[in-house]
Amino acid sequence: MSKETLPPSDPTPPAFSHPMRVAALATRKPTRFKITPNAAERAALAQVLDLLDLPKVTFNGELRPTGSRDFILEAQLTADVVQACSITLAPVPAAIKDTVLRRYLANWVTPEGDEVEMPEDDTSEPLPEVIDLGDVLTEALALALPLYPRAAGAELGEAIFAEPGVEPLKDEALKPFAGLAALKAKLSGPEDAS
Repeated sequence: MSKETLPPSDPTPPAFSHPMRVAALATRKPTRFKITPNAAERAALAQVLDLLDLPKVTFNGELRPTGSRDFILEAQLTADVVQACSITLAPVPAAIKDTVLRRYLANWVTPEGDEVEMPEDDTSEPLPEVIDLGDVLTEALALALPLYPRAAGAELGEAIFAEPGVEPLKDEALKPFAGLAALKAKLSGPEDAS
């Protein structure tokens, strides 16, 4: 999507754009694509996705016509990413490999009402005038990233807080059966002694 085709409500252009006009797509055979963003585009994607680095990303697939006016996008996303550790902020490299599937439906009906059920098929969406493969790549990569990257050896410590003179409550005490062994020993102790 170019800057000229952005809706007026979105003043900032996307980090990476690769627009495909639906009217220009072949209606009898697949339109194949292989997108490999350059260094500047990878840097922009890394900034949008809050990555420390994005050394490599490839989006390879096709847009296939289906039915009379619908399209299916099927692609492979591969990427090497570097995220900040969720505990220590140290760099954590990861390799991403994911299959991306989208169904663009010309007769899409947006559910209305107060209680809307989510469709079982979350790959379907309305057919736009322009399918921006850059947007699809960005969204797919965002969904494929590890949620809480952790550097090797990084562990979440235990914080213990209590007022002066009060014994702090620890995780062991919160476990439902933690005190049963001690209670059983206390209750059975006098019987065993007699």
